[in-house]
Amino acid sequence: MARVIAIIALIFILGAVNGSIWQKEQQLANGRIVYLELAPVDPRSLMQGDYMALRFAIGNSISSALREQLNSLIQPDKVSDGYVIVKLDDSRVAGFQRLDTGDPLAANEIRLYYRVRNSKVKFATNAFFFQEGDANLYNDARYGQFRVNDKGEPLLVAMFDKDLSKLGPEQDKD
Repeated sequence: MARVIAIIALIFILGAVNGSIWQKEQQLANGRIVYLELAPVDPRSLMQGDYMALRFAIGNSISSALREQLNSLIQPDKVSDGYVIVKLDDSRVAGFQRLDTGDPLAANEIRLYYRVRNSKVKFATNAFFFQEGDANLYNDARYGQFRVNDKGEPLLVAMFDKDLSKLGPEQDKD
């Protein structure tokens, strides 16, 4: 009996993992493209081995709006995850509009899910990983490209320069 339960649990776990992988693949293939401008980070943590520490400029706008809304400094016990409304310009670069209140969206607006961790606003990830020895390929990074699903969940895809040209090894360029 224990063997049957173990096999059923294994099948359930493998199904859940494969379902999650399939959802991410669908998001990469069909998600709406959005660019978020990078914000400066501590230079000592910018390039650490095989990854780049990330912060996004829109996070500063969200933090300010949350402080105004709470009329106090961001405190982890008072602020939770949520959605922000961003407006996309012609290049699909996102600009802060407002915190989400459930109101209908205007043209070129979308909802993006954000998280608050350690009093900092984050989107999907706070690091971009790359192959060892490729750090210099990302020195000019100014934007992160995300694919956003229907739930507003962003998935980081690649890094881009100020002209929205993809950065990285030549074989990865589109």
